[in-house]
Amino acid sequence: MRWTAFLWDGASRAFNARPAVTNLVLVLAASSGGGLVAYADAQQDQPQGPKKKKVVVLGTGWAGTTFVRNLDSKLYDVQVISPRNYFAFTPLLPSVTCGTVEPRSVVEPIRRILEKKGGDFKFWEAECFKIDPAKKKIHCRSNTGTNFDGNGEFLVDYDYLVVAVGARSNTFNTPGVEENCHFLKEVEDAQKIRRSVMDCFEKASLPYLNEEERKKNLHFVIVGGGPTGVEFAAELHDFVTEDLSKLYPSVQHLVKISLIEAADHILTMFDKRITNFAEDKFGRNGIDVKTGYKVVKVAKDAITMQNPATGDVAVPYGMAVWSTGIGTRPFVVDFMKQIGQANRRVLATDEWLRVRECDDVYAVGDCATINQRRVMEDISEIFRVADKDKSGTLTVKEIQDILEDIYVRYPQVKLYMKSKQMNGIADLVKAGNGDTEKQSVELSIEEFKKALSLVDSQVKNLPATAQVAAQQGQYLAKCFNKMEYAEENPEGPIRIRGEGRHRFLPFRYRHLGQFAPLGGEQTAAQLPGDWVSIGHSSQWLWYSVYATKQISWRTRALVISDWGRRFIFGRDSSGI
Repeated sequence: MRWTAFLWDGASRAFNARPAVTNLVLVLAASSGGGLVAYADAQQDQPQGPKKKKVVVLGTGWAGTTFVRNLDSKLYDVQVISPRNYFAFTPLLPSVTCGTVEPRSVVEPIRRILEKKGGDFKFWEAECFKIDPAKKKIHCRSNTGTNFDGNGEFLVDYDYLVVAVGARSNTFNTPGVEENCHFLKEVEDAQKIRRSVMDCFEKASLPYLNEEERKKNLHFVIVGGGPTGVEFAAELHDFVTEDLSKLYPSVQHLVKISLIEAADHILTMFDKRITNFAEDKFGRNGIDVKTGYKVVKVAKDAITMQNPATGDVAVPYGMAVWSTGIGTRPFVVDFMKQIGQANRRVLATDEWLRVRECDDVYAVGDCATINQRRVMEDISEIFRVADKDKSGTLTVKEIQDILEDIYVRYPQVKLYMKSKQMNGIADLVKAGNGDTEKQSVELSIEEFKKALSLVDSQVKNLPATAQVAAQQGQYLAKCFNKMEYAEENPEGPIRIRGEGRHRFLPFRYRHLGQFAPLGGEQTAAQLPGDWVSIGHSSQWLWYSVYATKQISWRTRALVISDWGRRFIFGRDSSGI
């Protein structure tokens, strides 16, 4: 007892001397003879520099992972929070559904990414369910463990918050979709679809079913004619014709694939040449493309769709995949209500990816959209800044002096002038480049407003794609890396409302092209400059681009080996 009291007293003193102790470990051991062991590592604190600001990142998708990979870890204390502990290469999810690529080939553990990055990074596998911007705290819940209250909830404070949680599938409140349809947003979704496809074939092969029941089980319906729906339909057709037809010869002639799209055409975001080719190819392959049909109800055994010409049509099915757009996650909806964005579809940010009406909160990826500032909202201030001599009128020379800053701050102006639809002011600016007499022509504020009245028609929202999310994550990381430097050396355009310049150039998306795999080793590619290619050569371009874009050499090797395995041995048809 005397030794116990002595050691406990020594440990207590060490614990109470917290400023001088960095680590304290108490090991209590009881044996038949009794006893207590205390161990203290009384390492003195080293002089510390300025405290790093804490950056909390919600999400490990394209935007969040790209941000973390490019962020300078020496400058910030970074905490990553996500309900999934990996990054998924989502463009290959349709390939996962049919066994062309294995699930683990398209994921990279987030802790491995952080380990390679080095620096002061932490990761917690938990889900954010509330953001408190006033107190700069987020409420999280872990599904892998509980606290003393048994609910697994905890609070995290932040200096900067980066919301990169992506989006969920949008059902448009269609009855029965949540209960009866598959989605294709996560790796788990692709695995469920793969099992469901095999279950449908096994059911159709049972001896006690009649012909109609077999047809129903082998009717695969894809709702949504966008890139994801089209690619999945193509993958499923290849899987059936190249692999399953050999394994299920007695029922392969009963398979039917239907693609339902509410618009007049599929792949409406692509060039018309690609849209027409895709529709023709699917028709030749036997894929039933139903355009102009709106799904109004999904029951357990039938999908009801509407068409102005035919009215309501109920179609029996074996499996349905819903791929019709994206919706906002519930906690983001609650956050939007707090900051006065309740009527919006997704979070609104400015051109620097800062959430509007909220300090030190940024949003990137599918959960947000850039609310580009309109020229007509600032037209009076633009006129004031350009009117350097305070004459109340603008010459072409004065407009040209500020034109580059206007291009940067309001990119729709340049787009509009390039389209040659601008009357008056465009001609004056062009003439001012070499016509000194035209430079003296003066515009009043009303004439200036009239000249720019239609430029905001060029404002368009960015698509919700991995390409956009990755570029936003990279841009935001660069801004964070030079935030302190930019305070003294701003590089952005002139502040139209206020003094000086913005710290950074606003985000600008650079479109690098898009692919639409159509099956049969044929892909449609649309690249910048109105360059369109369709066929087998584009398929090999697709292979090379997607292999190059893998996040690690491990996943790159796995994906390429999966492609090779498929060429040699075919796709795996196991129901796992």
